[in-house]
Amino acid sequence: MTTRMLSGHHHTLGAHWDGEGVNFALFSAHAEAVELCLYDVTGQTETARYMLPEKTHEVWHGYLSGLDPGAVYGYRVYGPYNPQAGHRFNHHKLLLDPYARQLIGEFRWNDAHFGYRRDDPEEDLSFDTRDNAPFMPKCVVTAPSVFADDTRPKKPDVSWSQTVIYETHVRGFTLQHPDVPELARGKFAGLGHPKIIAYLKALGITSVELLPVQAFSDEHFVYEKGLRNYWGYNTSSFFAPHTAYLNENDAAEFRHMVDNFHQAGLEVLLDVVYNHTSESNRLGPTMSFRGIDNASYYRLQAENPRYYVNDTGCGNTLNVSHPRVLQLVMDSLRYWSSDMGVDGFRFDLAPVMGREPKGFNPRASFFQAIAQDPQLSRIKLIAEPWDIGPGGYQLGNFPAPWSEWNDDYRDTVRRFWRREPGQLPTLARRLHGSGDIFERSGRRPYASVNFITSHDGFTLRDLVSYQQRHNSANGENNNDGHRENLSENFGVEGPTDDAAIETARRRQQRNLLATLLVSQGTPMILAGDELGRSQQGNNNAYCQDNELNWIDWPSLGKHSEDLNAFVTLLLKLRADYRILSHPSYIHPPHRPESYDIKWLNSDGLEMREEHWQEHHSFLLGYLLTGPHDEQSRVTLLVIFNNSTQQQEFQLPDYQAESGESALCWRWLVDTIQERGIPERPSAASGEKLNIDERSVAILGCNKDIRFAQGTSND
Repeated sequence: MTTRMLSGHHHTLGAHWDGEGVNFALFSAHAEAVELCLYDVTGQTETARYMLPEKTHEVWHGYLSGLDPGAVYGYRVYGPYNPQAGHRFNHHKLLLDPYARQLIGEFRWNDAHFGYRRDDPEEDLSFDTRDNAPFMPKCVVTAPSVFADDTRPKKPDVSWSQTVIYETHVRGFTLQHPDVPELARGKFAGLGHPKIIAYLKALGITSVELLPVQAFSDEHFVYEKGLRNYWGYNTSSFFAPHTAYLNENDAAEFRHMVDNFHQAGLEVLLDVVYNHTSESNRLGPTMSFRGIDNASYYRLQAENPRYYVNDTGCGNTLNVSHPRVLQLVMDSLRYWSSDMGVDGFRFDLAPVMGREPKGFNPRASFFQAIAQDPQLSRIKLIAEPWDIGPGGYQLGNFPAPWSEWNDDYRDTVRRFWRREPGQLPTLARRLHGSGDIFERSGRRPYASVNFITSHDGFTLRDLVSYQQRHNSANGENNNDGHRENLSENFGVEGPTDDAAIETARRRQQRNLLATLLVSQGTPMILAGDELGRSQQGNNNAYCQDNELNWIDWPSLGKHSEDLNAFVTLLLKLRADYRILSHPSYIHPPHRPESYDIKWLNSDGLEMREEHWQEHHSFLLGYLLTGPHDEQSRVTLLVIFNNSTQQQEFQLPDYQAESGESALCWRWLVDTIQERGIPERPSAASGEKLNIDERSVAILGCNKDIRFAQGTSND
């Protein structure tokens, strides 16, 4: 390797090998000098230092010939340390390259990571000269992608209307799975194992959404409590996969996992965190962006740049309005989508990405950059529609083609099934795909990502077992997590030996799942809910890297098997009856050749205005009719009965021809049954059925339904 650093070029940020050497390029508008530090292959011993010789358009760059992929490096950036002016340069701190594709080593907490002296009364206005390099991960130069498009399995290209999302965690899903080789458990290799993929395929989901897999670190307050960041919403690198999820510390392992999913026809979506970084507030560590160019990478308070804008609640906010920061995010998304092959992204605290000085703007530069990008505009994009900034809740305000986590759906369904009065009108809107929220902007039902539970909050099992959060293990005196969970314990808090309560809880889980999977929109299931997984009432298990979060595969019993079979039945029903996932909103006037939707009362007639105003009514019929095929029309009837007593429901009539049997209604799902498989015979048109208390019944009919009276109230 040459001992002289050449000028290189500024065009491509990061460390790039051209076959003969490596070009290094780092953006910093306010730095005075940038030093490249090279290490041995272990990342433990420094071997050389070079000053990047050139600065072009605010990009520092240099070229080392003879350097190969696998080279280990980091940066030291020189400049003013003046927090009151927004600058926090400290060349004593080794920094990660924001464009590093791979890291080696773990981040280990030490006071040397702080740019100031923690014991100084001046706090961050003081200056620390300790070297943090021994405690920092290092960056690794990688070769260009060796994955040719013609050698990869094709992306599944699942339409939005047919998408069923399964939210899971790389580590927790496989760490205790007996069929996964021990060395692969909790890793990308484990999640991509044939046994895991076969399980997901058999369940009937189409898309796996992974909690953050970009490199992350523990928050300092979590570390001080002896806990770990399990969820991963504390990103330190936007390109590198989390090293703890790799076996051989090769980023290609992630790509191989994705290929395995694609081979099976399953999509991979990533939960990504571009709203903040692991450097926290002004008292946080200096790991990368803060030491490279704090005033460019972060949004600072205009009146006092010492302090950060904290629209995220995590201490800092990434300044996506800056063109180089926007470029960083866009380059990262293209890398994961193209080189790593992922099919879409869920954006944590997504309103942050559209924040401008006057607030959230759906036409902000980030959204426009996505919209014009020929690659990113065609993949799945999902927004978590809130942050803690002014007017932070932005449900329904994201531009097409974005979809959004619909927590209004979550809360409405929970309220209905816990028997809060007056929920029927809102429930109907949510079943209809929340057209009142999304349709006004020309978006489709699948813009609503419907969910009952997610990683954040109770599991489904806990939702029917606990009235209160039980988060003492988090070390925050049970003050963290959601206070109001819209949950129900059926008379006993937590586990019980009462058979009647257990039966009611299992039925309620089935009711909630059935509601989710017959709703228009995009359903999302939390991993483990189909098995009855519990977190013992912890509704904020972000720091619990232990059995509380890991799926206990060896201990699953009959009830888990039954619930899994029930979910499989529902997902097959949703796949078979495309009317449950229509790509457009269904409205009158209804035509014989079109899809149709009606809301029915207990008499089997269309709901009138006075019926919607019956606040203590907990019974609703949801009738979906598809267009004529070669033989008949396909009609589905879903009956929700959340009354505490059995209710009589009259089946709709159909136009019978002479000599035709009246037995047209066939039972498809009955939540009274542990596996949902009905034990009732076919029913006649116009027949009165007894619908059990607190249950969901789904019936199908291949006939033309007629209504003697009633008025549509769509």
